[in-house]
Amino acid sequence: MNKKSIEKTLATGEAHYWSRSRSEFWHKGATSGHIQKVKQIFYDCDADTILLKIEQIGEIACHTGVRSCFFNSVALPLRAMQ
Repeated sequence: MNKKSIEKTLATGEAHYWSRSRSEFWHKGATSGHIQKVKQIFYDCDADTILLKIEQIGEIACHTGVRSCFFNSVALPLRAMQ
């Protein structure tokens, strides 16, 4: 998100983003109907990361056609038991 998308999100209560890959501002769900209604916003201790807690309207949130963009896991190395 950039300043404009944060301001628009706060003003409307729905998620707005800045796309670095497309270099454009967008309202999540404007064309698909899969809107994200913002319930809470958190930021980290040094204010450089934002976490939105949302209500997903519609079944799809990710451009790949699934409910969440976070479906890839990282295999962590097993640690020797101490």
